[in-house]
Amino acid sequence: KQARQLENELDLKLVSFSKLCTSYSSTRDGRRDSSDTTPLLNGSSQDRMFETMAVEIEQLLGKLTGINDKMAEYTNSAGVPSLNAALMHTLQRHRDILQDYTHEFHKTKANFLAIRERENLLGSVRKDIESYKSGSGVNNRRTELFLKEHEHLRNSDRLIEETISIAMATKENMTSQRGMLKSIQSKMNTLANRFPAVNSLIQRINLRKRRDSLILGGIIGICTILLLLYAFH
Repeated sequence: KQARQLENELDLKLVSFSKLCTSYSSTRDGRRDSSDTTPLLNGSSQDRMFETMAVEIEQLLGKLTGINDKMAEYTNSAGVPSLNAALMHTLQRHRDILQDYTHEFHKTKANFLAIRERENLLGSVRKDIESYKSGSGVNNRRTELFLKEHEHLRNSDRLIEETISIAMATKENMTSQRGMLKSIQSKMNTLANRFPAVNSLIQRINLRKRRDSLILGGIIGICTILLLLYAFH
């Protein structure tokens, strides 16, 4: 009975806790839309309510944990049958409920803290913007000049990097063209060296052809004279 009572109380508390976390973000969003100068989290009643409800839920979870431990001790005592399935099932159900409530509480608490941290960051950024807007005109003008100068420096660095990239690409192209020219020159030298040898070989072949023609003509002439002499005799 004590476990059920605590579980019902925890259920109601967790529902209210979840609604508080849900309404926290929407309230802060509405406050931002209505006024840019209103502080977001300074002295917020919702923050105090969150802390109070978190402490209450942690206390209830601690009490429920103690009751579950007592029920576990009772089931392990010597006077209770060890094979009472209904009793063990009831104990396991209460443990599962405790585990679910604990998980839900930590999850909701973590979400609330994340929302509050985000709101704090947004609030600090908004304050910086407001302080910048409310600064003197001279300081704003100097800041703008510094920003423009910084932008000019960035553009100059970008142009220098582009120029260096173009120079490197040109150097690579010239190196490639130089290699191609060397290759062409080498091939031309090779062909020039080969052509005189070919011409010399052709001349030698022509000389041999002429010599063979002269020898063949001489032999034919001698044979013809001999045949004529034999015919007249």
